[in-house]
Amino acid sequence: MKHIPKLGFGTYGRTGTAGIAALETAIDVGYRHFDTAQSYDTEKEVGAAVRNSGLARDSVWITTKIDMANYASGRLVPSLEASIDRLGLIPDLTLLHWPSPNGDLALEVYLDQIIDAKARGLTREIGVSNFPIAMLRAAIARTGKGEILTNQFELNPLHNNHQLARFCQSVGVLVTCYLPIAKGRLKGESTAEAIAAKHGASVEQIALAWELAKEYAAIPTSSRADRILSNFKSVDITLTDEDIAALDGLPQTARAIDPDWGPDWD
Repeated sequence: MKHIPKLGFGTYGRTGTAGIAALETAIDVGYRHFDTAQSYDTEKEVGAAVRNSGLARDSVWITTKIDMANYASGRLVPSLEASIDRLGLIPDLTLLHWPSPNGDLALEVYLDQIIDAKARGLTREIGVSNFPIAMLRAAIARTGKGEILTNQFELNPLHNNHQLARFCQSVGVLVTCYLPIAKGRLKGESTAEAIAAKHGASVEQIALAWELAKEYAAIPTSSRADRILSNFKSVDITLTDEDIAALDGLPQTARAIDPDWGPDWD
């Protein structure tokens, strides 16, 4: 069975020729997991970079996400077929990007369609994104245990979402962290800076190493070649139990992405 690489490359903002260049740099550095979405408008760039790389299809993991505008009955499968056309490949993993805004559509309306998409061979695995515990529990009850591969949500040392993360791990759902380096907000945080100095690393590398130590997946992104490489080097850092505990105890900040139509967070 193909396994998702725990350190991936986010593609939000990686559009056009500059986006393809960043993706090709990420491939050269060693990334083999790329996260896109219908709403990012980067599926074409991801497909182009993978084709340009010459890598075997099975050596690269591709995740995309269904936009909420495509949740209505009969819309999800055609939208995923369009994603496949843009990518030029069948994704390894397809996520529901958010719960239906304001709960306008019942979960089964769009969840059943993504289950059907997998049955049709339009994606190898399915998962969710931004699902709080109650909704994740309901999704698992409907799909059956082991069908939801991951729940992708905002998580970093400054917003650790421990309650949701622990629930995911308790039911065998991989935690995938977006905004894993907290948009640079760890700079100047004294505990994180001290741990980074001890390891000869940046605070961003320490954040990623912390997430990987917890067996989460993380999907940082950058347009800069030096940062793409630096983020990838986090796989070489081994934090001590004391480091991890110290990062666990950092003061927490509000989530950065919190739309007014979003779910009731845990």
